[in-house]
Amino acid sequence: MRQETIETDITVVGGGLSGVCAAIAAARLGSTVSLVQNRPVLGGNSSSEVRVWVSGASATGTHRYARETGIMGELFLENQYRNPEGNAYYWDLVMLEAVLAEPNIQLFLNTDVHEVEAEGEEEERIIRSVTGWMQGSERRILFKSGVYLDCTGDGLVGFLAGASFRIGREARDMYNEEWAPELADDITLGSTLLFYTKDVGHPVKYVPPFFAKDITKTTIPERRIIKSGDSGCHYWWIEWGGELDTVHENERIRDELWAVIYGIWDYIKNSGKFDADHLTLEWVGSIPGKREYRRLMGDYVLTQNDIKAQVPFEDRVTFGGWSIDLHPPQGMYAVESGSKHMYSDGIYHIPYRSLYSANVSNMLMAGRNISASHVAFGTTRVMATCATMGEAAGTAAALCARKGTTPRGIYESHMAELQQILLRQDASVIGLVNKDEQDLAKTAAIEASSELKMIAIEEAAEALPLDTDKAFLFPVSPSFSGLELLVSSLEATTIEVELWATGRGENYVPKHRIAQTAATVPQGDQQWITVSLSWQPDEACNAFVIVRKQPAVSLHLSHIPLAGVLSFERTDTPAEDPRLGDIQLVQPVAAWSMRRINRKPICFRVQGESDAYLAGRVIDGYNRPFAGPHMWVSERVKEGRHEWLQLNWSKPVDINELQLIWNDDVNEYLNNLHFIRTSFDIMPELAADYRIEALTDDKWQTVDEVSGNRRRMQRHHMQLTQINALRIVVERTNGCDRAELIEVRAYS
Repeated sequence: MRQETIETDITVVGGGLSGVCAAIAAARLGSTVSLVQNRPVLGGNSSSEVRVWVSGASATGTHRYARETGIMGELFLENQYRNPEGNAYYWDLVMLEAVLAEPNIQLFLNTDVHEVEAEGEEEERIIRSVTGWMQGSERRILFKSGVYLDCTGDGLVGFLAGASFRIGREARDMYNEEWAPELADDITLGSTLLFYTKDVGHPVKYVPPFFAKDITKTTIPERRIIKSGDSGCHYWWIEWGGELDTVHENERIRDELWAVIYGIWDYIKNSGKFDADHLTLEWVGSIPGKREYRRLMGDYVLTQNDIKAQVPFEDRVTFGGWSIDLHPPQGMYAVESGSKHMYSDGIYHIPYRSLYSANVSNMLMAGRNISASHVAFGTTRVMATCATMGEAAGTAAALCARKGTTPRGIYESHMAELQQILLRQDASVIGLVNKDEQDLAKTAAIEASSELKMIAIEEAAEALPLDTDKAFLFPVSPSFSGLELLVSSLEATTIEVELWATGRGENYVPKHRIAQTAATVPQGDQQWITVSLSWQPDEACNAFVIVRKQPAVSLHLSHIPLAGVLSFERTDTPAEDPRLGDIQLVQPVAAWSMRRINRKPICFRVQGESDAYLAGRVIDGYNRPFAGPHMWVSERVKEGRHEWLQLNWSKPVDINELQLIWNDDVNEYLNNLHFIRTSFDIMPELAADYRIEALTDDKWQTVDEVSGNRRRMQRHHMQLTQINALRIVVERTNGCDRAELIEVRAYS
């Protein structure tokens, strides 16, 4: 047996998405990092060993403009390009390559940390080292760092270090949470095993093992959905163990889940109720995907009320948006729905104080072990949200190492700096503005080859009957004086149209009605009608326009999307079968859906010019949609003409780094596995080919060129001295007919 000691600035224990993103974030900021993972692959529940799809704030397309950016966003885009079929092994490679690309990270796979050396009184513990055993290599490795991150999911490092924690459900009166039980208990969400099936094109028999469960003697066939063609994440409801200790009873839980999976497969193959002759089992999981165990207590405990109110914490460092998604303790054997969901009206914010331990002074945490109540944990637990928490915690850890302080010290003395670093890294923070005094782009005058000033969706591609209420959203900046709609009608009639405000910059549902009117519609096909609505809000915002149901009338959809413009349908049918999910349609984001018409804007015209897409938006401080799109959008590209954006300085400047954020349409829902696939492998709005030119002594010179870009953020390192202007020239996009650039930063 070999004894080793590894010393780095930061040790991250746990190689799920939270640990991966934490390690990468810290390494990119110059810290040396040990990333310790007890499995042979990275990704935790998302890996090829477990195969749960990565969900996050967009909530499978429920919330608008909510897809994660930063490191998680990079992984999503890379997987979309490399792995459109959702191969679980290719997803493993996407994560592995992202880690191996960082020279500051030392990766230790198959290394199980089971010892923690910590000291100090109960209220002020400090970790001195953690020790892991590398399976198959007989290496006992002691990891020493100034800062530790517990990304284990189960909160093992914190537990061994003496961190305060909770398991189970708090009583309702502790935080006044509507969904909490009257009395506290130790019930958690259960664990799940998944399975994959395959059609082999010829008959395949199946002989069940003796331990297979006869599911006809359970409530499963009646209370859950079984289909012969489904596999993988369709069977997330194969869940059990919430009434047990999900760690210490892990083997028992796995055996019960196996018995049910092989029993379900027996039911599909041998009951005669399914067309399954040619199907075989391709893969069955062997590691239960845990949902919940310890929650480590921080200086703040996130609660259900924070989620519902979308509290804009002054120390917010990331966001979530998945519903508060709680499951019955009996799991797959329960007679009620497999889950119940509560949505906020938009994304919610997560405070930094929930990401570090209240009593272990040098430990942060990220993932499903953060400081949250059981009810709030029902939304923060999903993996893309865990990943963004990891990036925030890893960034904070690097700042701790740089400044020689503690995680709490960052909150007390360096919170604004942490947030500004996150914004510069394009992390998932909404509503904060770039205040970086070193950013020279903020001092430049901005001009462009063209700018979109009129909002008009005019190319009709399909009819949209007004069989239910429809709606569209667009940015209002500074005002508009009227609207026009493209309609067809079987008879002369009127339609009711209402103008609503969304209430918050991060929300995309109707909140306050501003005005309503009736519009006359003559009989006829594809005619533009005037709608007498106008608005001059106090500040830039989004308008939500509802066209009420009128069966004789059809609106029209275009197939050419425009950034900042969305279409909606009001639905009376839940997106999920009631046997699987209890989703109440009184929740606006559930009632107003755009799943069926995503990227298909309703045809309308706005009267009056808009400044929502002007060139200056690239330095307005926002790198995500918030009360508007916050990006430069050119007019439609004409053949033979390149669109460009230019920064002009009144005095010559030196530039050694230019940072660009291109539009990757964070409204588009992406997934890492088979659950969903886009019709394109690269986001069409991204610039594909572009060049950067510098003006020195009245001469333009190309200083960098990119071809085949598929990334949202690009950093260009160059040595430019005494230049008067920089120009970004878009030669080709990945399919969009406009150039779209969100942010430009420049540093000397």
